[in-house]
Amino acid sequence: MESANCWKLRDLICVLVSVPVSLIIWILGKSFSTFSNTNDFSLTPLRSFLSTFFPFLFMIYGYKKRSVNRSGAIFGIIVALLMAFASPVYLIVLATFFFSSSKATKYRQDFKKKIEKDFKVGGQRNWVQVLCNGGVGGFIAIAHLLELGVGERPIDFVNNYNASLLGISFLASIACVTGDTWSSELGIFSTSDPVLITNIRRRVPKGTNGGVSKWGFFVSFLGGLLIGFSYYISTIIFIDRDLLIDSPPQYPIILMGGIAGLLGSAVDSFLGATCQFSGQTPEGFIVEEIEEKVIKISGRKILNNHSVNLLSCIFTAIAIPVIAHPFWNFFTLF
Repeated sequence: MESANCWKLRDLICVLVSVPVSLIIWILGKSFSTFSNTNDFSLTPLRSFLSTFFPFLFMIYGYKKRSVNRSGAIFGIIVALLMAFASPVYLIVLATFFFSSSKATKYRQDFKKKIEKDFKVGGQRNWVQVLCNGGVGGFIAIAHLLELGVGERPIDFVNNYNASLLGISFLASIACVTGDTWSSELGIFSTSDPVLITNIRRRVPKGTNGGVSKWGFFVSFLGGLLIGFSYYISTIIFIDRDLLIDSPPQYPIILMGGIAGLLGSAVDSFLGATCQFSGQTPEGFIVEEIEEKVIKISGRKILNNHSVNLLSCIFTAIAIPVIAHPFWNFFTLF
């Protein structure tokens, strides 16, 4: 009981911290707008508070549920703050990734313990993992703030090219990490052993870096679709209706999310099969370290799992806008 009360007190303190933080950010934004003679960074006190409050709330929840450790929670708040102030759409998309991936990670943990040697209950992502999964989205949020200021924009490559480019790129980065997480955490429940993406005739043990299956690709596509759907719904809710009427249809963003999830998972698997070492211990665990009695399965020890995630995220964030631009032009004909 004492521990529960202690947690409630800590939660209250963390939430109350968002009040002075939001006030400081609002003052800085107001000062910048005044001195630069622009309204791009103008914030209402309410929006500033909400854009601070919810990131703190999300990370408190994630820390208590052991989805992130302390360093992951602190870095996660910074990334979430950037996204929240850039656009509420970004924050909702991030929250969709965070909660859905946490659920996927915790699903049937007893089975995963038998495959992963260094398995951690709940995932407990640290600051490095948060950086590799959300760092690209955070960087895009900074670009959004510098290029467009505070606020959400519809996808419209004709009238809002920069905003559309950044929006699609952000979507792709989050859909990529969602698709990859779903593929890794749920793909291992395929009824058959995966094959190596670089040699589809070769069966490999479940948990091998670069191992793929039809089920794994399917759930990565579903994860991306969920991110695309959350982006679409958020757009409908937060963007001014007059802007939406004068813009092309926004629903293709759902399919773009699915494609990004699938592409990101495929790129991650390719890098894992070629640049990431996978071996099997005598006990049957899949490991990334070259040790005595560890039998090599595939790959070379060039990259680790964090760098593979980051590189696949960067690639997807660049590639999907290239695909989306002509795709959107096609849909404007209808």
